[in-house]
Amino acid sequence: MSPARPSSRLATYFHVHLVSDSTGETLNAMAKAVIARFDGVIPIEHIYALVRSPRQMERVLEEVAGAPGVVLHTLVDRELREQLEEGCRRLQTPQIGALDPLVGALSGYLGTNISTRVGAQHALDHGYFNRIGALDFAIAHDDGQGTLEQLEHADVVLCGVSRTSKTPTCIYLANRGIRAANVPLVPGQEDGERLTQLKNPLVVGLTVSPDRLVQIRRNRLEGLNAHHASDYVDHDAVREETVKARRAFERRGWPTIDVTRRSVEETAAAIINLLSERRTRRVGTAW
Repeated sequence: MSPARPSSRLATYFHVHLVSDSTGETLNAMAKAVIARFDGVIPIEHIYALVRSPRQMERVLEEVAGAPGVVLHTLVDRELREQLEEGCRRLQTPQIGALDPLVGALSGYLGTNISTRVGAQHALDHGYFNRIGALDFAIAHDDGQGTLEQLEHADVVLCGVSRTSKTPTCIYLANRGIRAANVPLVPGQEDGERLTQLKNPLVVGLTVSPDRLVQIRRNRLEGLNAHHASDYVDHDAVREETVKARRAFERRGWPTIDVTRRSVEETAAAIINLLSERRTRRVGTAW
C-alpha cells in the first residue's frame, strides 16, 4: 500500500469587517497581525472608518448582512457598540471588541476610569507634533543631506551602502517620534568618517549580504530601465563594498544591523532597542 500523499490545501477566503469610530489604523494593524498567524487563509477586508452615528452603523450592518464574516471593532461610544452587538446577534455573526481585553486589564490595574473620547490616540498634542517634526527632519536629512551641526540634533543616524533600506527605516522611525537621518557610503566619495565627530546621535551601521544587495540593485535598475553594467551591480565590486562597510563599522565601534532578512519594521524595532539601551545607560550614569 503506497503512502498517502499530503493533500494540497486550498486557501480559505473569509470576510472580515473592521469597524472603527476613528481612522481605523489601530484596528487594521491588529487584524493583520492576528491573521498572519494563520496559514492558508486570505481575508477579504471591509473597512469602515469614522463610524460615529446610528445611520452609519445601519449601513455597516447592511454590509455585514450581505457578506457574512467576522466583525472586529474598536468602538468607544456605548450606544454604537450596543447597536453593533445587537445587529451581529441578529445576523448570528461573531463580533469582537479588539481592544477590550487590554483596556479592561489596564483599567483594573490602574484603578481609573476609561476615557470615552473618540480618537484619543490621534489628539493634536505634543506627541503628535513631535512625530510631524521627526518626519520633517527625516526628509530634510535624507541621503547625506545636512551638516554635522544639523545632524547633532538627530536621535539616530543610519549609515550604509546604497539600497540598505536607510530611507524607509528613517521614515518609519519618524512615525514613532524618533529623529533619524541617514548617510550613504559611496565608494570614492563618502566613507562615513565625518560621523565619528558626532556626540549626541547614535550612529548605526546597516549591512546586507552581497547576493541580496546585487538582487535589490538589479531590480532597482530594471525599474529605472537602466540595464547598463557597472560596479553598482558587479558581484565582486559589491562584495568589496560591503566588506569595507562592515570593517568601517567595526573599526568605529558602531552597532550594526544586518538587514538581509529583516523587514523595515524589524530593523526599526532593533534600532529602538539600541536607543532604549543607550538611554538606560545614560540614566544609570546620571544617578
